[in-house]
Amino acid sequence: MHVESYLFFNGRCEEAIEFYKRALGAEVLMLMRNKESPEPPPPGTMPPGSEEKVMHATLRVGTSNLMLSDGYCDGKPAFTGFSLSLDAANEAEAERLFGALSDGGTVQMPLAKTFWSPKFGMVADRFGVGWMVSVTH
Repeated sequence: MHVESYLFFNGRCEEAIEFYKRALGAEVLMLMRNKESPEPPPPGTMPPGSEEKVMHATLRVGTSNLMLSDGYCDGKPAFTGFSLSLDAANEAEAERLFGALSDGGTVQMPLAKTFWSPKFGMVADRFGVGWMVSVTH
């Protein structure tokens, strides 16, 4: 069994993809727009003008996949009740990743030494996605 995260950005997916490419070095493995779907969405489920919005995308972040979509393009994304955990190779990488994710976001716990990690911090990025950045080895 394998679990992957799927994030819905409600109209801001393309912006999120570009941000994660810069901040995390993410690689786009797949991207399909609504207009490229082999079947149209059910009537009334997508607002007019959403043909160019992202129906599905897969990003490669390190050794993990992260799936994204614009979903129903119905407003501001809401990411509550979870955080994505990002394991940095060393303290310098943790600082770089944390700084990049903090750009336009909200630091919830500054990057600092803890009893389990030489560097650990929590941030909600500019889209509201929670990230926990740590060095675990």
